[in-house]
Amino acid sequence: MIYVDADACPVREEAIRVAERNGMTVTFVSNGGLRPSRHPLVRIIVVEDGPDVADMWIAERAQPGDICITSDVPLAARCVAAGAHVIGHDGDPFTPANIGNRLATRDLMADLRGADPFRQGGGRPFSKADRARFLESLEKAVRKAA
Repeated sequence: MIYVDADACPVREEAIRVAERNGMTVTFVSNGGLRPSRHPLVRIIVVEDGPDVADMWIAERAQPGDICITSDVPLAARCVAAGAHVIGHDGDPFTPANIGNRLATRDLMADLRGADPFRQGGGRPFSKADRARFLESLEKAVRKAA
C-alpha cells in the first residue's frame, strides 16, 4: 500500500504511475480539494478539516511493507517508527538513521522563524530533478517493501 499525504503534494501523478507499474494501491489522504478518481488502483480519503487530521489517519494505518509519501517530518517520524518506508516529495528518504536529525532541524528552523518575524521566503521551487529523484526513490522503496 502506498499512502500519500496529498495536501500540496506535487508528485501525485508520479505516485500513480509507479503504483500502476507495480500493481499497488495508492491512497491519497487529504482534508479536501482532491478530484475524485476512477482509477482502479487509486483511493481518495477525505478526512474532516482540522490540524494534522490527515497525518493522524495515515500514521494510524502505516505498517511494515507500506510506503508513505510526505514532506511532513513529524508524520514521517511516526511512519518510520511503525516500520513503513517513507520518502519526501523530493525523493529524500526518511529512515531510522536520519529521522532524529530531520526532526531536530525542523524544530530549529521553526524556532528561528519564530524569533525573526521579518524573515521572509520559503522552500526552493520544486524542480524536474526533484521529480526524477522522487520517481527513483519511490521505485527503490517499492522493491524494498516487496
